Amino acid sequence: MTIDNIPKDYDHKKEKEWQKKWDDDQIYKFIGDGTKPRYIIDTPPPYPTGSIHMGHVLNWVYIDINARYKRLKGFDVLFPQGWDCHGLPTEVKVEENNNIKKNDVSRAEFRNMCVDLTKENITLMKNQMKSIGFSQDWSREYITMTPEYMRKTQTSFLQMYEKGLIYQGIHPVNWCPRCETAIAFAEVEYSSNDTFLNYVNFPSTNEKSDSKNDGVLIATTRPELMSACVAVVVSPNDDRYADIIGKEVEVPISRQKVKVIADDEVDPEFGTGAVMVCTFGDKTDVSWVNKHNLDIIEAIDEKGIMTKSAGRYEGMTLKECKLATVDDLKAEGCIVKQEPVDQNVGQCWRCKTPIEILVKKQWFVAVNKLIDDIKSATNSMNWVPEHMKSRLLNWADSMEWDWCVSRQRIFATPIPVWFCKKCGKVHLPNIEDLPVDPTQTQPSVECECGSREFRGEDDVLDTWMDSSISPLNIAGWPDPSFKNNFPADLRPQGHDIIRTWAFYTTLRTLALVDEKPFDEIVINGMVFGEDGYKMSKSRGNVIGPEEVIEEYGADALRTWAANSVPGSDVPFDWKDIKYGYKFLRKFWNAFRFISMHIFDENMTNKNIDIINNESSNAIKNKLMPLDKWILSKLNNLNKEVTEAFETYNFATAINSIEKFVWHDFCDEYIESVKYRLYNDDVTEDSRIAAKYTLKNVVETSLKLLSPITPHFADEVYQYFENTNSINIIKWPELDEDLIDDVFEDNGELIIETIGEIRRFKSSSKIPLNVPLSEVNIYTNEDLKAVYEDYIEDIKGTLKIHKLDLLVGKPDIHEKVVEVIPAMDKIGPQFKGDAPKIIKYLTSNDPEEIAKLLEENEEKENNGKITIGDNVITNEHVNMVKEVVGKSGKKVDVVQSDNLDVLFEIIK
Repeated sequence: MTIDNIPKDYDHKKEKEWQKKWDDDQIYKFIGDGTKPRYIIDTPPPYPTGSIHMGHVLNWVYIDINARYKRLKGFDVLFPQGWDCHGLPTEVKVEENNNIKKNDVSRAEFRNMCVDLTKENITLMKNQMKSIGFSQDWSREYITMTPEYMRKTQTSFLQMYEKGLIYQGIHPVNWCPRCETAIAFAEVEYSSNDTFLNYVNFPSTNEKSDSKNDGVLIATTRPELMSACVAVVVSPNDDRYADIIGKEVEVPISRQKVKVIADDEVDPEFGTGAVMVCTFGDKTDVSWVNKHNLDIIEAIDEKGIMTKSAGRYEGMTLKECKLATVDDLKAEGCIVKQEPVDQNVGQCWRCKTPIEILVKKQWFVAVNKLIDDIKSATNSMNWVPEHMKSRLLNWADSMEWDWCVSRQRIFATPIPVWFCKKCGKVHLPNIEDLPVDPTQTQPSVECECGSREFRGEDDVLDTWMDSSISPLNIAGWPDPSFKNNFPADLRPQGHDIIRTWAFYTTLRTLALVDEKPFDEIVINGMVFGEDGYKMSKSRGNVIGPEEVIEEYGADALRTWAANSVPGSDVPFDWKDIKYGYKFLRKFWNAFRFISMHIFDENMTNKNIDIINNESSNAIKNKLMPLDKWILSKLNNLNKEVTEAFETYNFATAINSIEKFVWHDFCDEYIESVKYRLYNDDVTEDSRIAAKYTLKNVVETSLKLLSPITPHFADEVYQYFENTNSINIIKWPELDEDLIDDVFEDNGELIIETIGEIRRFKSSSKIPLNVPLSEVNIYTNEDLKAVYEDYIEDIKGTLKIHKLDLLVGKPDIHEKVVEVIPAMDKIGPQFKGDAPKIIKYLTSNDPEEIAKLLEENEEKENNGKITIGDNVITNEHVNMVKEVVGKSGKKVDVVQSDNLDVLFEIIK
């Protein structure tokens, strides 16, 4: 590329060309041969929905900035991309697209439909990722639905089973009636719901008592579970119920008799202080049933329909049962009152259906065996921001149930287990035979009981069982060489999946290899729409990244994402995108200006060599004071941006770069250096120093900016270097010799001085390129000594013919340059004598007229002049004055608000 074909405007549409070039050249490929220090990123595998949202953009820009920065710092970076494929949303979409239910076709056919849809969605999202300029090594792509990955998931299952960390048992589990599957507690979300607290009388079973008044009044939000009531609990310290503890009461409608028991967990202040225990309304019910060895009545089935145990309500939905039960309780006079109450309801995080607790035979991970190890590993990691660590620790401390990992679905990794049909013994496959689908194959062994008939486990694994081995997978586990790339250096992820992905990954790597999964974890926030709410399709506030890229380009989008703080939620605002776009255009214009000077073909080869050799002592000796000012600021910027990237403070990085380039470089330095490029009377050394400085600033700024705006950086850098992408060269070296606080302070003084005179020109309607005849700068002795080094810069930048530095205050005074008769006063008052008075005022020296009026004012109360029989005063004239200096020339005086400086300007 040459300066002859540098476009006038920056064209963001060329981003696609750079993306193709990076892809073709495989510049982001992980080598892994040990010649460079490795840097491993445990990249989040998103669910393949077919569309990337702004939350993805925020997360991946964080990752990509870090990956690009680490490459420039000399690391061999493994930045893989995975896809967490399995799960209910795909099954639901397949059912919708094909107008079927999962059981309408064979398991194999249904799974193939899911695979086809997932492949399509991955292709769409992969193209979107590339359009944003993410620098993954696509040769390391992994897909959890492939046989290769399922083999690893099943291997992990078998190893944990052998260690006693996975078991099958019959326990209460969270159940989604809509998805018809068990879910883990980490997959339960909570939302507020308005309902009623129903006060229901449970009569005493004592025949001698007055059943209408004796018994227990309980308060419940779930009257539909009356048929599953197995006890009433009260506080042992509640005097109201001291006499009935251990006695029985009757449950209305269903009529079973239940015992009143005491438990310290009951809150006497809530409701009536008496609580119905039903199987199962919530986690507390489960705790009481286990603690007091109570019966279990299953009144709800897997689809959320009332069972035979519900009596007259059998076959109803939960909602129908609740309404019918309340009506019946009212009809029988059992409901004393109802109060509105705000209820915190657990719901499935996928479909938002309220969850139920059912007793089911499921597979579990023995979480509590590893809790202490998980907490220890968590504390050994570096968390950014630090306070996010408490979310995982608090979650670990709150774990009461083991992790239910079996799901009653189809599109997932099969649980590799067979059961002997005769004796029920569990049979496992050999590792070398994985992956297996036990519903499609049979083990080639004979059971100890002599049977050869087996039933394959048709439950499948929780999708988190796939994704929670991501750092092991990308390292190459279970091959022993995985230790070369494990643990990962970085885990980047959102705060919404700390209790799932971060927790489960830590658990699994400890269980499988007895090591933490990563050294550092960086948390990003969520993205909010312009309306202030989290982006969601239901709210209609979603902005797709493709909208931004089409209008402003990927790099403008990346500057928005970079301008955020780890752990904090981020608002999306179009004005932030537009600002980033304007900044790139500003930088482009600055580059175009310097290109015609630093790539000047008329320069001698010697001078070109000096400019291209940034470390040359010869060029440093030629630097002018303002060159040293901008180069000192540039190297301090290098320090600041490097530290910001090291600490994931990308907002500081982009803001500092934008401020430096836009204001210090473009607005101040370039304007102050133009005279050294164009004026013939400037020395060649000064001109070379200016060109060297311009080149150095642009090239270094590009390198600092490249992790955030890689397309723009390469588009500019191609004119400097035709062979290499700026995205794989070295991070700019810090030149400590050029950092000088004195030059920075003095430079700021001169820049402020130039700004003051520019503002004067602007307010005086003087074009900036119009010369000023003379400027005198009055200041103190110390500042005068500083200004002496910058006289040529001030003169040249502001086009001042003569510039003097003076100590003290200027000798200035006002001079009357014109006396204008006040016609509205003279005409009415003097009538016929008015022409004579006007002639006098316009033909005599204005200064003399002003002097007479002033002298007479000192002698009398009012200044006056007598003209014939008429007397005129100050009210008969309007005086035009101007400020003049000691030379007698008209001057403008500008007093600086920020500097101890006064400017005397002669236009």
